[in-house]
Amino acid sequence: MRARKGGYAFLSLILVGIAITGAGEGVGRKYLRTEKEFYLTQAELAFVRPGLGLEIQSVAVNGSAVSVTFRIADDQGQPLDRLGIETPGTVSTSWILARIQPGDTQYTAYTARAQSSPITGQSATQAGTDSGGTYASLGDGVYQYTFGTQLPSGYPADATHTVGVYASRDLRELAEQLGLFQLVKTGRYISNDTYNFVPSGGDVAVVRDVVSTAACNQCHDPLALHGGSRQVTQLCILCHQPQSTDPDTGNTVDFKVMIHKIHRGEGLPSVEAGTPYQIIGFNQGVNDYSEVVFPQDVRNCATCHQQASQADQWKTNPTRVACGSCHDDVNFATGANHPGGVQLDDSQCSICHTSGTGLEFDLSVDGVHTIPDFSGQLNGLNVEILEITNTSPGQKPTVSFTVKENDGTPIGPLTGLQTLTLRLAGPTTDYTWMVSEDARSAQATATGYTYTFQENSLPTDAGRTYAVGAEARRTATIPGPLLGQSFSATESAFNPVFYFSVDGSAVAPRRAVVDVNTRCNVCHNRLTLHGGTRLNTDYCVMCHNPATVDVPDQAPGGPFNVAPQSINLRFMIHRIHSGEELSRDFTIYRSRGVFNFNEVLYPGDRRNCAACHVNNSHELPLPNGIASTEAPREFFSPLGPAASACLGCHDGEDAAAHAFQMTATFPSGTTAESCAVCHGEGADFAVSRVHAR
Repeated sequence: MRARKGGYAFLSLILVGIAITGAGEGVGRKYLRTEKEFYLTQAELAFVRPGLGLEIQSVAVNGSAVSVTFRIADDQGQPLDRLGIETPGTVSTSWILARIQPGDTQYTAYTARAQSSPITGQSATQAGTDSGGTYASLGDGVYQYTFGTQLPSGYPADATHTVGVYASRDLRELAEQLGLFQLVKTGRYISNDTYNFVPSGGDVAVVRDVVSTAACNQCHDPLALHGGSRQVTQLCILCHQPQSTDPDTGNTVDFKVMIHKIHRGEGLPSVEAGTPYQIIGFNQGVNDYSEVVFPQDVRNCATCHQQASQADQWKTNPTRVACGSCHDDVNFATGANHPGGVQLDDSQCSICHTSGTGLEFDLSVDGVHTIPDFSGQLNGLNVEILEITNTSPGQKPTVSFTVKENDGTPIGPLTGLQTLTLRLAGPTTDYTWMVSEDARSAQATATGYTYTFQENSLPTDAGRTYAVGAEARRTATIPGPLLGQSFSATESAFNPVFYFSVDGSAVAPRRAVVDVNTRCNVCHNRLTLHGGTRLNTDYCVMCHNPATVDVPDQAPGGPFNVAPQSINLRFMIHRIHSGEELSRDFTIYRSRGVFNFNEVLYPGDRRNCAACHVNNSHELPLPNGIASTEAPREFFSPLGPAASACLGCHDGEDAAAHAFQMTATFPSGTTAESCAVCHGEGADFAVSRVHAR
């Protein structure tokens, strides 16, 4: 080990002396700016050879012995030495061997063990990884692994068998020795693979493919569990199946049960009744999922059950275990909370809970999971802004608009709507002024409606481009197919935003920062806030602007002895999505309630700014004209445009001190930030570089 360290140190001197331009270029794989490897020189890439890919090539069964042939390679497809002698970094592999028993749909692992609980003294079976296996090198990065676990006598040779592996290659120590700070924390590479086969030589006819990794990665970015080593659902289900139980809590860790319970989290009937949902794992670590909040309606089963060959099983093959995992106050053995009474097996489930009836709200699986606000029976509510006049500074604008159902039928009278609000804001360089009025008294015209603002005028010093937006909501009653059924649903218009000039200059819409449809709704399905009236982030920013703060003195239970806090969208959303990772309290006080966000669990990687941002809008420098943010509860206020975004996630005093130091106030009273000098694109600490993964 000492000799190797010395060799690496010597090599670092060589690398420093090589002048190579165009970091990240000239190699087989082109790394992105969002990847740490992009910032390595060609010489560093050539030596370190980042990445890990493991591919199972074949499986052989000789009597009771199972051998796997596999290849390991770097990101360029070049072979790696498993022992880390000829190439940097050892590669560790952990192997699982499982089968789907004849007549079953889930796995049972051969590589299993009895796990005892120091808490309960009980033992339980848990699927795990093989031990006692042996490796043989076949050259060119190809190896053979022979399982220490033997196939039992009489094993089902005609059944589907699956070998799974998770492998890791850790270059962090080497990166530290070479001074490659890019990889010091992130230089651990993971690869998962599975291989299906039938020992007798037949075709694989039975598989389990209910939830895809791609579906999970819509939010999880990427799925990375057990220290990041398990990233593929096809690997997860080899261990997380009915065979495996947590002996500490008695809870099964069967995938379908555990995942349903985790994602329903605080909404589980058992949790609401006071029993936390916990799994005690490695080193007796307690994993409590009782505060998990799924970022959309849990009845939307298709969010997870998609992009898999058996994705429809949630509705075509109902079972007591799967359904009872979310509805865990149902006791099928006694019939408690189950209108269908006692069910001792799954044979009767599909009699009542059929699939594909085409009806909403009936007893079919998809029918009972109908979300009223998404019902196909709703007529729809749509608002379109046609024109705005009287738009000079100081004037009271008149807005022409339509309110229609999905088929184009005009809606009236407007007094039948719970909400119809018109909102003015400006300027679009960064909103700092906003007013709104109830427009349900609008006058009917031949083309729709007109409303002239009664209480509010445009500012006398208004200039450039302003915006008018709308929100509308009504409640609808939907009949169900069963006798006496009815359901209440909220219909909300997708908020239109119409831009107009107040001084004759060219209309300049507000810059695009996030997109609700291609970004927010990937996880949220349909972002619906403030009672369902706010669905469009282009509308949200009109109110959630740099000049707007919360109201601790008007909140229920107030006045609270705290200063107001910014609810500027770029600041507030960063704070909300940081949630439990924040170092300080983040509570918003509004007249309708007190909202604390410190328990929010963001399922993705916050370094991936592009998960929410469009058009590289998170990069510096920011456009001119963006306003500073009023945030009296922060370490300093106002926050400059860059600071208001960065300090949203980086909420500590040290980060605030750095931002404050880099903000200047000139004798004229104006302020400026120098953030882009170090953090602008192309700089040593560019946003894309320090957030690279």
